[in-house]
Amino acid sequence: MSADGPRCDAVVPTVGRPRYDVVVPTVGRPSLSRLLAALAAAEGPPPRRVVVVDDRRDRSAPLLAGGVPDGLRHLVRILPGPAAGPAAARNLGWRACSSPWVAFLDDDVVPRPDWAVRLAADLEGLPGDVAGSQGRIEVPLPRDRAATDWERNVAGLRGARWATANLAYRHDVLAALGGFDERFPRAYREDADVGLRVAASGYRIVRGARTVDHPVSPAGPWVSLVKQAGNADDALMAALHGPGWRARAGVPRGRRPLHLLTSVAGVAAVAARAVGRRGVAAVALGAWLGASAEFAWRRIAPGPRTAREVTTMVATSALLPAVATYHWLRGAVRARHVAASPRPAQAPAGGRVAAVLLDRDGTLVEDVPYNGDPAAVRPLPGTRAALDRLRAGGLCLAVVSNQSGLARGLLAPAEVAAVNARVEQLLGPFDGWFVCSHGPDDGCGCRKPAPGLLLAAAAELGVEPADCAMVGDIGADTEAAAAAGARPVLVPTPATRPEEVAAAMEVAADLEVVADRLLGVAATGVDR
Repeated sequence: MSADGPRCDAVVPTVGRPRYDVVVPTVGRPSLSRLLAALAAAEGPPPRRVVVVDDRRDRSAPLLAGGVPDGLRHLVRILPGPAAGPAAARNLGWRACSSPWVAFLDDDVVPRPDWAVRLAADLEGLPGDVAGSQGRIEVPLPRDRAATDWERNVAGLRGARWATANLAYRHDVLAALGGFDERFPRAYREDADVGLRVAASGYRIVRGARTVDHPVSPAGPWVSLVKQAGNADDALMAALHGPGWRARAGVPRGRRPLHLLTSVAGVAAVAARAVGRRGVAAVALGAWLGASAEFAWRRIAPGPRTAREVTTMVATSALLPAVATYHWLRGAVRARHVAASPRPAQAPAGGRVAAVLLDRDGTLVEDVPYNGDPAAVRPLPGTRAALDRLRAGGLCLAVVSNQSGLARGLLAPAEVAAVNARVEQLLGPFDGWFVCSHGPDDGCGCRKPAPGLLLAAAAELGVEPADCAMVGDIGADTEAAAAAGARPVLVPTPATRPEEVAAAMEVAADLEVVADRLLGVAATGVDR
């Protein structure tokens, strides 16, 4: 199950067109453009869609200065992320997918030209007990000098087990397991956690031949200290998976016991000196200096040994044991409470429903404020095909729409009726139309996010609210669904607020994905 293995550069023949989606969480690194350009130029079967989760806290600047490459323009969906770490971003991404396989890539890797060809070969014919395929990660290192400590640290990804920088999972397995555990706010351990849960469920993760390159990004002199925050996640891993989790996940033990002893020696030296125990202080100080020197030399010896590198290693080696121990202890305290509490609720895994309730503006058609002109009705791409599939699947369809323009005197009832008729003309018949004519301050029980419209629609259609899915583009739609006891599905648009996406229990990229989920389209195997 390890990602490392013999290198094979033979050309792999194309074996067909597997159905897979690509998910890329990003914090806006410039390397994202390089990744997308590589995907656009890649040989082999393209993904069904590429979901990019924009997980930046500040989205004031464009995510892609040069735009999406032409070869991917029709495939890429950019979703605003919750800015809560890679686990949450990946969850948002895979839940917006519908293909049987979800191929995860990090925004700082570069797929090789034959990546898609090899992915197809990696997934071909995998038995049902294989939940994941781990690709190779190569880290180019300098050839004219020894690698620095930071470069060697990044190079550790070459042998990392279950590294989601290049790993494909079955969609239905992720759904069954609830996806990534969002209690891990940083990278690395959320990978090991989901891998352990996959293995504990009786599935396997096998190695594939596809490869991505992971260039070493520039880093400041204190990067090793910043990375020690991950020790808190190690404490959570131990609490969730037991003390043997490292061996099962293929994670090296590291130097935590030595860091703890070094920190104790340093604290003892300061404490003994403070109470006048100079002899004890001298011994403790000697132990601290010796341990710090040994640690620094281990980091200096294999490196380039430039003045800058040596100075950085000496300074950080003196501080790192204490920083690592602090984060571990802090994480251990938190882990006791986290492990004792139930895992946060995850989005529903999907399934059939009896009726689909749909918002109109921004979900079925372009949102034209207070539109009373049938000529201005423009269906969103793919909407008619998705609705026809739902109809063919035997599901009832109804529209539930807030139209406060009626209360504000900006629309006449006849105008709303004419627009609705045009929607039906373009998108096909609906089993019911339910419109709230009140304003936001009227205090009615029908205007979303109140559940009245949804309850009325369910009653008219002769189904229980729990057997309905409510599909909309804003938080009011999902809140109304929750209040009515229906299944809420958010299909974000550029107008959807990031906090609404973060709060949504289920997110889909478009109505095509919604149709796949609600019709129970199989999510196992590789379709051709």
